[in-house]
Amino acid sequence: MSLKVTRVVETPNSVDTEFDHGAFDAKTRRVFVAHTARDSVEVLDHDGQRHLATLPGFAEAAGVVADAGQVLVTNRGSASLAWVDADTLETKAVFETAPRPNGVAIIAPSSLAVAACIGGETHGPELQVLSLDGHGRWAMRLPGRPRWCVTDVAGKRIYLAIRTPSMVLSARLPTLDEVHHWALPVDGAHGLDIDHQRSRLYVACDAGALVEMDALTGDVLSQWPLPGVPDVTFFNPASGVVYVATGDPGVVQSVDPRNGASTEFVTGRGAHTTALVAPDQLYVFAPSHRGALILAGA
Repeated sequence: MSLKVTRVVETPNSVDTEFDHGAFDAKTRRVFVAHTARDSVEVLDHDGQRHLATLPGFAEAAGVVADAGQVLVTNRGSASLAWVDADTLETKAVFETAPRPNGVAIIAPSSLAVAACIGGETHGPELQVLSLDGHGRWAMRLPGRPRWCVTDVAGKRIYLAIRTPSMVLSARLPTLDEVHHWALPVDGAHGLDIDHQRSRLYVACDAGALVEMDALTGDVLSQWPLPGVPDVTFFNPASGVVYVATGDPGVVQSVDPRNGASTEFVTGRGAHTTALVAPDQLYVFAPSHRGALILAGA
């Protein structure tokens, strides 16, 4: 589980800034990250290990996911979801959402997008499903502030971390029915990922713990301590290890759920955003390093 820095990829305007979620698109071999403080999306060429482009016009970009040459970006500052071509880097469409969209998921085979919206003064938290062809939209009110979300391997169910009350909400896609609310034993559900093969959810919680949950029943199976308030969480299907980024004190925690082994790698204060490139590389977006650390051994 040991990690080491193999390269630092500098990105523009990365000092004293704020990144949010990142994602790797296997089709184009590119990494995309929300550059929240700069209202943009940064694009990195993974094979060339270099910064490729800055895409402007994404107001308070928050969530980013990528699959099959398609990228989705939630824009908290404009209550919208952008659909971007990962190859041409052109925006294909922009969809209106409820206020302050945050978590996002893509189901490429079904051309569906999911946006978990925090809401505002006159509009409560809401989960929305949009058809990228513009012909369908579903929505449901949420019991609390949404964080990150993931789907099952078939793209038939969505799992959403909710901060308060701390839980994972599960619902059928796209209709958002057959809803389950699975309470967590730790406050502040935040980062979330899934082991599709074993049907396990990994929830990083603000109170300082990583919780393992059965994705079929909602049963809590295990939990491990974290060094601070966590954010982006990735499960690596190649290694079986979970990686949790914590911006303060600035570490990546590696946890092996099979034996409970845990290690820390110091990244730098403010580095709470990562992007996994399986089988063995992890991008950590670190303002103190002026861009992205590429860690090997993931």
